[in-house]
Amino acid sequence: MTWIKPSFLWMMYRCGWGAKDGQETVLAVEITREGFEWALRRACLSSYVRGVHADRATWQRQVKRAPARVQWDPERDLRLRPLTYRSLQLGLCGEAVRRYADEWTVGISDVTPLAHEIRALVRGGDLDSAARLLPQELPYPAADELLTNLRP
Repeated sequence: MTWIKPSFLWMMYRCGWGAKDGQETVLAVEITREGFEWALRRACLSSYVRGVHADRATWQRQVKRAPARVQWDPERDLRLRPLTYRSLQLGLCGEAVRRYADEWTVGISDVTPLAHEIRALVRGGDLDSAARLLPQELPYPAADELLTNLRP
C-alpha cells in the first residue's frame, strides 16, 4: 500500500522532519486532479464506522475490493502537536498504485532541505519564519459526492 499524504505538516510528523530511519528523504509528488478523484471515487474508509457502513461484514467486503482507502488523522501544527481537525490520508493498492506511478504523477521534487530548514527554525523558536516557508495548502474543492461515504 502506498499512501498519499496531502498535508505537509502531517508528513513532517510521520517522517520526523526527514530524520526518522529510512525516511530521510522527503519527496513532494504532484499528481493530476483526475487521478486523485479517481481514487476518492473508488475508496472506502480504512476502518469500520458504525452508521457509515451497514455492518462490519459489508465494510470488510468493501475494503477488500477497493483500490483506495481513506483515513482521517489529526492535522499537526508547527511543533507537530495534533490539532482539533483532521486531514485526509489516501492509501492506494492494486490498480490505483499502477495508475499513480504510470499515469497520475506529473512531478516529483525533493523537499528534504525545506523540511530541515523549517525544523531548524521551529527548534530555534522562530515560528513566524517557519510558517512563511510552509507550502501553501488550501482546502481541496471536492464535490460533496466524492466524500459522502468517506467521512467518519
